Amino acid sequence: MFRETQLSIVEITKRYGDNLVLDRTSLSVAPGEKVGVIGDNGSGKSTLLRLLAEVEAPDNGELTVRSPGGVGYLPQTLDLPDGDTVADAIDLALADLREIEAAMRECERRIPDDEEAADEYADLLARFEARGGWEADRRVERARGALGLPRLEPERPLGTLSGGERSRLMLAATLAARPALLLLDEPSNDLDDEAVTWLEAQLRDWPGTVVTVTHDRAFLESITTTMVEVADRNARRYGDGYNGYLAAKEVERRQHQDAYDHWNAEVERQQALVDANAGRMNAIPRKMEKAGMGTGAHRLRDRGHGAASRIKVAKQQLERLRVNPVAPPPEPLRFNAAIATTDVSEEVPAVEIDGVVVGDRLKVPELTVVHGDRILVTGANGAGKTTLMRVIGGELEPDEGKVECNGTLGHLRQLSEPDAKRRTVLQAFAEDRVGTVDEHAEALSRLGLFTDDQFEVPVSALSVGQRRRLELARLVTAPVDILLLDEPTNHLSPLLAEQLQQALAAYTGTMILVSHDRRLRELFAGRHVVMDSGAITECP
Repeated sequence: MFRETQLSIVEITKRYGDNLVLDRTSLSVAPGEKVGVIGDNGSGKSTLLRLLAEVEAPDNGELTVRSPGGVGYLPQTLDLPDGDTVADAIDLALADLREIEAAMRECERRIPDDEEAADEYADLLARFEARGGWEADRRVERARGALGLPRLEPERPLGTLSGGERSRLMLAATLAARPALLLLDEPSNDLDDEAVTWLEAQLRDWPGTVVTVTHDRAFLESITTTMVEVADRNARRYGDGYNGYLAAKEVERRQHQDAYDHWNAEVERQQALVDANAGRMNAIPRKMEKAGMGTGAHRLRDRGHGAASRIKVAKQQLERLRVNPVAPPPEPLRFNAAIATTDVSEEVPAVEIDGVVVGDRLKVPELTVVHGDRILVTGANGAGKTTLMRVIGGELEPDEGKVECNGTLGHLRQLSEPDAKRRTVLQAFAEDRVGTVDEHAEALSRLGLFTDDQFEVPVSALSVGQRRRLELARLVTAPVDILLLDEPTNHLSPLLAEQLQQALAAYTGTMILVSHDRRLRELFAGRHVVMDSGAITECP
């Protein structure tokens, strides 16, 4: 049953109004594959998942979804009535098992009078038991416990649960249904490390097919056998899991660089041909005696001995090259530590906190950060991490105490601020910076975070991930002594998060980092402090 799943799309197109999301996209998923779907915000990942779940239909193309063992779909945003109960939500996730069980009861009723009912009952029972139907409700309870949910009464209204609690409840019930095909949209959101570890173990051992959309790099590394990148209105497969995807993208980057180098070399070669042959033509007299004619007459001669035709061919080649240019590959992200080129004294602490109190959110008697220090701040939601970053960044005045910073601050906030100035992407990038518009456009283009046709898009029209990239672009193109990074990999594609991680590793200035990103934390080298109820504890 679990190996009978068929999942494929052929030449599918999907648009919403004038917005073309997927264009003639084809993709197939083999039974038992563990597929991670990645891409930038707004690229079409959730749209692809909704199509596979048959929640939405394509505008064109062929969609095949066949899963005799059931389909479990967990959207990123749940549309559940507040008046429904916990029991209603569980019944919804277990709906196909409930239907099989109801059909079995109907067959039992018909067996005395209908000879075919017994065979039908046997088939239904085999399907039910293959998915562990008798244990489904117990699995819901175990999964809820593993996902950090308190005991919930079946009659409790969903309106009394937080968004995170609803998501964990539906994830627990969806897993408990044991469908042969699991379609999950950001399943690790709202989960702590222990719960994510449990979920990864469940999905690695899942007997059926799993397709999950996620930005969680450690999650992808743990469970995937295949990666699908959604970009440019299409979907592309990569084998060998997340690490195979990273290796393939590095090969693509090198090929892009090779193509660009070859294009440049060919432009230079053709230009050199034009220049050389033009010089040769200028060195030849306009009239020469035509030798071998026996008359001694002077006649016009081909001035270039073929130089003119070579110039013509070279100019045609140049025109073709310039009409079809190869764009340079994006430059890797690099943070520029300004301390080496400014008057900042390394003998003075980069950051010094003395007796800082902010209501009941922050209580830090003392914290000293020397230049070049790297500090990772962790803690549960509401522990005071973002408050600490805002106080250091000068955005929040403490009720008591003082904070002194020695050097230029760069602050990447957890949440983007609304754009009240109605700026374009290029205008926002260039604001308060010296240089011409063309210079700013070139600097932004080199980063590869935005395409040239996005430069005139209003900042207010950007997705959350695009606004994150804009803030990142400004941060990596200005010298900064002290980096304050609050969940820097949030809303970034996994590939961009990898590049950011490499840039942070090479940064030589002072860094204070807040992150739930397990891959970023695992590779972090520096001091580690934990916050709890606004207080700081330093780990050994």
